[in-house]
Amino acid sequence: MGLLIVLALLFATGSAVEVYTHKELEAVNGTDTRLKCTFKSDSPLGDDVTVSWYFRPLWGGTDESVFYYHRSAHPPPSGHFVGRAFWDGSISKGDGSIVIRNVQPKDNGTYLCQVKNPPDVHGLMGEVQLRVVTKVKFSEIYILSLVIGVSCAVIILLVLSVVLFRYCRVQKKQRNTAVSVLEWSTLVHEKPRIP
Repeated sequence: MGLLIVLALLFATGSAVEVYTHKELEAVNGTDTRLKCTFKSDSPLGDDVTVSWYFRPLWGGTDESVFYYHRSAHPPPSGHFVGRAFWDGSISKGDGSIVIRNVQPKDNGTYLCQVKNPPDVHGLMGEVQLRVVTKVKFSEIYILSLVIGVSCAVIILLVLSVVLFRYCRVQKKQRNTAVSVLEWSTLVHEKPRIP
């Protein structure tokens, strides 16, 4: 009898929505930053899907609402995200992402993405730890770009050197040939000298 009650409770509560986010994100001060939040649900995605974004400051305090989506975008009416938080997702594609414009050091903290799709209303919130920096670190991508750029420049210089060398060699041969033809022409038109 106890097993039947547990099974009935499991089916009555619905299943969980799976939420996926980046664990950490680094953004340059003053830029627009996309906070990605994708999700999967066992139930079909319809008009009842809600996406809630919250902000938890590094220094603690209460969570602040950043954005809410239910049938349409509902930016925050107050707080420090007013006019800076924008919807960038697509419910039909399982995307509940937002963009924060002009990120500031005061935006450092944890962003929580909660998705509900009745009857799938359970599940963990996705968390993104945002760190606002003054400039981007010299990452592997920059090093790779630099190596590729320098390699391309070296190859171009080598090709130009070979082409220039061949051009100079051809020009030298033409000058030598022109002198030889001129000398030959002079010799042909000269009158023979009799001693």
